[in-house]
Amino acid sequence: QVQLVESGGGLVQAGGSLRLSCAASGRTFSRYTMGWFRQAPGEERELVAAISASGGSTYADSVKGRFTISRDNAKNTVYLEMNSLKPDDTAVYYCNYALSITTMHRVFGSWGQGTPVTVSS
Repeated sequence: QVQLVESGGGLVQAGGSLRLSCAASGRTFSRYTMGWFRQAPGEERELVAAISASGGSTYADSVKGRFTISRDNAKNTVYLEMNSLKPDDTAVYYCNYALSITTMHRVFGSWGQGTPVTVSS
């Protein structure tokens, strides 16, 4: 099973940027679709972005044009570049993995603690 550790969150003012990292372990990282999720206080977890093993990606409408997901298979790491951050982006961000972009609702990993992002105005 792939194990994941998120990092890079923090406190940032609206309009600022952050880069989140998700370090993975396991022999088959490059075979999985990786996704970033977030959960704001009192709200359900939602998929923010995902990137397939072949490099295709998808984004939630709320972050299109502002966030970029990427992966470095040599480092077993997936990234989320977040620009033009808004207070609505405040949430705990998690990474996880699945078979494809269309099956991110059925992730394989445990959720862990995530990394919190707070965007202030």
